[in-house]
Order: sequence, then structure tokens, then C-alpha cells
Amino acid sequence: MVRCAMAAAQAEAAFLRARERLFPVARANAARVLGAFQAAGVAEYDFAPSVGYGYGDRGRETLGQVFAAAFGCEAALVRPQIASGTHAIALALWGVLQPGGELVVATGEPYDTMRSVLGLRATPRSFQEWGIGVRVLPMAHGLDPVALRKALGPRTQAVLFQRSRGYARRAALRPDDLAPALEACRSMGVVSVVDNCYGEFVDSREPMADLLVGSLTKNPGGGLATGGGYVAGRKELVDAVADRVTAPGLGADVGAFPDGKRSLFQGIYLAPQAVAEALAVAEYAAAFGQALGYLVDPLPGAPRGDIVQMIGFGAEEPLLRFARALQAASPVESRARPEPEQLPGYPDPVVMAGGTFVSGASLELSLDAPLRAPWDGYLQGGIASAYGADAVGRAFAAAVGEA
Repeated sequence: MVRCAMAAAQAEAAFLRARERLFPVARANAARVLGAFQAAGVAEYDFAPSVGYGYGDRGRETLGQVFAAAFGCEAALVRPQIASGTHAIALALWGVLQPGGELVVATGEPYDTMRSVLGLRATPRSFQEWGIGVRVLPMAHGLDPVALRKALGPRTQAVLFQRSRGYARRAALRPDDLAPALEACRSMGVVSVVDNCYGEFVDSREPMADLLVGSLTKNPGGGLATGGGYVAGRKELVDAVADRVTAPGLGADVGAFPDGKRSLFQGIYLAPQAVAEALAVAEYAAAFGQALGYLVDPLPGAPRGDIVQMIGFGAEEPLLRFARALQAASPVESRARPEPEQLPGYPDPVVMAGGTFVSGASLELSLDAPLRAPWDGYLQGGIASAYGADAVGRAFAAAVGEA
């Protein structure tokens, strides 16, 4: 127990430093979210459910206005029918790409589920089967706007940026990291699409892309949204995506919210604080893991572009012990035992841990890891840092055999 006691002391110190550093960012983000609510004139009746076609749903429009203003965009489409972040990205790309065009992926090999969407892994009805070319640019040492400019050709219609690391050993991207590349797209007349998953409210502003997309079970849902996703950006592009979400000619004017919208409004309202809590848990995990000799990225105190903390376990067994102990420290399904499973869109078995109130809600506290070398685990979330830090401590103790 001595190793973990010493590691816990270091982690606690890092945790307290992180909270001091994160609070000003959370306050700045809370100010812009509150401003978005007030500018949209949010009222009690905006929370009401709608059914059928959803015609005349004022709350649906108000919710979009709040997201747009909070992210610094012209318009936003927020829908419970968007099933995941991958779904939101696919919809955004379908909205801006035309047959015969080309998509450039500027951030290296994309996340596992996106490879199927883009046709980088044999999948029926992928982009490439519709005559859309896809090129992936390497990103060994960060984004290179000069190389990106050279890569854009006459067929290039859009560039996709994945802000989070996915399952790669690279740093997540901050708005400042993305800015030169986004400007390169703008100057070349090419649409920029940023997969903003896990990155919302980590910085005091969002990337200035043509389209931002993400999932409501991650950061902007604040731990309250029970599902859904968003697309925000230039109005004409959001309108084009809306035609894909519903049908051409219907766009954003239909789409019911049978369960109401209270949790979505309240979720984005709480998101700045919830994200700060999750970042504090990530700092705690980074310091704890580093003290035990595990490879961690980001390092404690390093700049962060998202809420994800990578922990390199180096072998399958400590990774599984960590995942199972994290599950046991969860409020929901604490008696479940995570086992690796083949999941849709993933080429390797994946172990997932997280006894969350909303299934798969990464912001609450979860870990997922593909069962393949180098046996890295990806920890994310912790909307209440007191619970999150305790769970992480128990999980590390199990990983090193001190539980």
C-alpha cells in the first residue's frame, strides 16, 4: 500500500493546483453560456415537449440559439435524434460534400468508428462508395498549415479536424493549435469541420471553424443530457446539414422533442463547471499514474485540449484490473465486471468501464480501451471531482495489486 499512498499524496497536490488553474476558465465559460441564455431569452415554456412533426417548436429554436451563441457561431442544430458524435460528424460531412469531391482528414488516422464512415475500412455505403475521395494527412508533430495548403486540391471540398486524440498517442488540439490551419482552409475556400468531442469548454473559447460538431453525452450535455448531438457554425452550412438530419425542404423546421428540453438547456448551463471538474480528475489521474511509473499523457500541469487522460499500462492485465475497479467504484452497475467485447465500428475488442446514469455518457466518468498493444487506457470525465478522484485512486490501487 506504500506505493499508492505516496502516489495519492502527489496526485492530491496536483489536483489542488489544477482546481486553482481551472476555475478562471470555468468562470469565463460560464459567463458566455449565461450570456447566450439571456440573449436567446430562454423562458420556462422553452422546456416543453413537442410531438409529431414538431412544427412551431419555439424551444427547439431557442436551444439552437443558445448553443450557437455559446460556441460563437451563427447557427446551431441541436437534436436528440443524433445518436452519437460519429453520427453528428457524418451528418456534417454529408451536408457539405458532393459526389466527385474530396475530403482531407488533417489530423492523422481518425478515430476507429470514423474509419468505417469514411471508407478507410471496407464498409457498405461509405463516403468513397458515393464517389467522394478521402485523403488522410499524417500529423506527427502537430498541425502544419503550410503542408495543409499544399495538400488542398481543386477537388477538395472540406477538411476534417479531429480535436481529441481518439486512440492515438498524440496531443489533443486546442483552439490556438487549430487556428492557423482553419485560416488556411478559409483562405482556400474550403469548408473546415472540427470534431469538437471532448473539447467543449476546456478552453475559454471554441475553435473558429465553419462547422463544429459534437455529442451531448459528452461535455456540452453537462452530465444531464440523455442523448443527442449538435452541429454549429455558418448558417448556410448548418441549414445544409439540417436537410440531411430530416429531409431536403424540411430542414430545421421539423423534429420533435417528446421528452422536452429541460435537461439539454440545464446541461449546457452546467457544462463549464462540469468540464472543470472532469479536468481536475484528469490531473489527479495523470499525477497518480506518473507517480506509479505509468506513461501518462498529458503530463500533470500540461496544457489540455480535451478531458481525456491517456494512461499507458503496458500490458493487458493491469489495464483490465483498472477498468474493473473503476466500474466497482461507480454509482450504477457497480457489480458489473467489464469484459472486452467486439463493438460496432471497432476493429479490435474494446473494454469499457463506467457505471453512469446515462449509458455511455463519457463526461460522468468512464474508461475505454482497445485490447491491443501498447495497452493504453483512455479515462474521461468526472462531473463531481470528489467522486472521480476517489474512483481513480481505487482503480490505480487495483492495477498495481494493492487493492
